[in-house]
Amino acid sequence: MAVSDTDFHFVQGPDHAGIPTPLTEQPAVSVDETNAPKSISFWASARQKLLKDHLAVAWGIILILIVLVALIGPQLQHYDPNLIRVNARNVGPSTAHWFGTDRLGRDLFTRTCIGIQVSLLVAILSTVLAIGFGTIYGMVMAFFGGWVDEIMMRIIEVFNSLPGLLITMLIMVVLGNGMWTMLFALALTSWSDAARQARGLVMQLRQLDYVTAAVMLDTPVWRIMTRHLVPNMMSILILDIGQSIPGNIFGEASLSFLGLGIQAPNTSLGILIASGQDQMLQHPLQLYIPILVLVAIVFAFNIVGDGLRDALDPKFQG
Repeated sequence: MAVSDTDFHFVQGPDHAGIPTPLTEQPAVSVDETNAPKSISFWASARQKLLKDHLAVAWGIILILIVLVALIGPQLQHYDPNLIRVNARNVGPSTAHWFGTDRLGRDLFTRTCIGIQVSLLVAILSTVLAIGFGTIYGMVMAFFGGWVDEIMMRIIEVFNSLPGLLITMLIMVVLGNGMWTMLFALALTSWSDAARQARGLVMQLRQLDYVTAAVMLDTPVWRIMTRHLVPNMMSILILDIGQSIPGNIFGEASLSFLGLGIQAPNTSLGILIASGQDQMLQHPLQLYIPILVLVAIVFAFNIVGDGLRDALDPKFQG
């Protein structure tokens, strides 16, 4: 039988140099790159997890609608929230006054919208101030360590040993009542938890190789914190902000209800609840409407905060 030259190929190697070897067909292996798993970033994974949480998404939409109504509502009816109308006192809900009027004839829908704006503004700004200051404080504690850490930790223990309501009342007495004073008081009484958490996170991050390398290269401390520490703490900071806002909303409402916060004729959810309490028997809607709005906002923030916690947890699989 004749054998063609194409039936052999030469294997180049130390053991088969120049020796013809039968050519065998190798099975073709095709790699389907489309079926290979694709790596996604941390934030993309967190967004996917959050969108799969239908309850959190639904309450997030409700919260956005409440905020939009609070911002647009006063522009729709064009009522002065502090204008007294003696001939329109305690009017029920109607096309002219969607939530009715209070005992002084002021439009309740407009005042509720302004109250939501004020309460959210105080709660969000006080939360951002508390988380921001607490994070910087905790990073300084953990990064320098030693006697700096000891002294700063003792300061935190002193703050935690004092009742938050007592500190708030003292601040109100010294600085006077008002929105900015209450904002400062709420931030001052809630920064210590953020400082403790930031301290623990930085103590873990400072052991990583790239942080050690940055220190050995004499990188300025502020640059290490802003480029290496804060970005790795961002998910925890967002989670803290989302979970702290409901507490500060309740804090603002409680202080205004007790007369220690925002004062009339200005309005907030706490002031609306305090005013509605006087009309609870004759006109219960004046009390129930701001209470329902307050509960809905706090409930929405809590559920969205839980959804963020699950989405930002790498170990959570749904």
